[in-house]
Amino acid sequence: MQFIFALVKKLPLAPIALFIVGILVGLLVGWVLAPVEFVDATPAYLRADLQEDYLRMTIDSFRLNSDPNLAVQRWVNLGAGSQQAFTNIQNNPGSQDPNVIKAYGDLITNVLSAGGGQPATETSGSSSVMRTALLGIGIVLLLGVLAAGGMYLFRLLGKRGSGEVTAVMQAAEISRNVERTNFEEMGLAPPITQTMTTYVLGDDLYDESFSIDTQAGEFMGEYGVGVSEAIGVGEPKKVTALEIWLFDKNDIKTATKVLMSRHAYSDPSIRSRLEPKGELILVEPQSQILLETATLQLLATVVDLDYGKGPLPDGSYFERITLELAIWPRQG
Repeated sequence: MQFIFALVKKLPLAPIALFIVGILVGLLVGWVLAPVEFVDATPAYLRADLQEDYLRMTIDSFRLNSDPNLAVQRWVNLGAGSQQAFTNIQNNPGSQDPNVIKAYGDLITNVLSAGGGQPATETSGSSSVMRTALLGIGIVLLLGVLAAGGMYLFRLLGKRGSGEVTAVMQAAEISRNVERTNFEEMGLAPPITQTMTTYVLGDDLYDESFSIDTQAGEFMGEYGVGVSEAIGVGEPKKVTALEIWLFDKNDIKTATKVLMSRHAYSDPSIRSRLEPKGELILVEPQSQILLETATLQLLATVVDLDYGKGPLPDGSYFERITLELAIWPRQG
């Protein structure tokens, strides 16, 4: 089950959501709002053998009623397949009178020669309805995708268009500028993967996850960190605890620890709410937290920590916190 959850978290949720929304909107428009009504279709849409049968019946009708207008209209309704069907009938008249077949052919030749026209290949009305419906569906789908994409980008970039630096942008810049630990200089093997992640006050959707893969591209697991608890009211969220986790595809459960502020760690009510999530850790600058699973180890280092200042108690919520997350295979 944990493996399934990890795979789901790796999926590009935004494009998938946009695709599903597009499908649903298309079905709504195509089946409910503006369904295509294909009515009064002509024999031009029949298979070639059925068009030939239709023309044979037309010739028999012409033999009985001798109505030239009806005979010509039925020829025109066959569209581009009428000439081939007539040629087949001439070559294989079957039980039909060759003289009647010739008389029908002469009538068609005389009428078309006099009118200078060619038989239509399809009815303009049906074609117009179909084109209009398809155009409407396309426009609605495009608008839906653009609207959903715009909302996603707005949430992602915040007020970037106005020139204001958002919390997400600040966090990304801090993580890029922090120097990573050189574990080899400390006598340790290089980690499988090593990541910097930063939470900045105002990033209410903070939830980072990273894949663990071998050099050959084999998926080993996943790890990440996100908001676990907030205090106070109003915006932005006042985050007082973060949740760090390690998923191992070879383990039946995910290792989880909760990094708590000074105030949260000393508050019994907050501790009681967070204890079911995992081991409670008082977060301090330069402290290190170790998570272990069956085959993996995660070492989280608190690179930088700053508490927010305001009406809430001192040390109650994070203004900024930067974590270095490094993964090794577990030995023994």
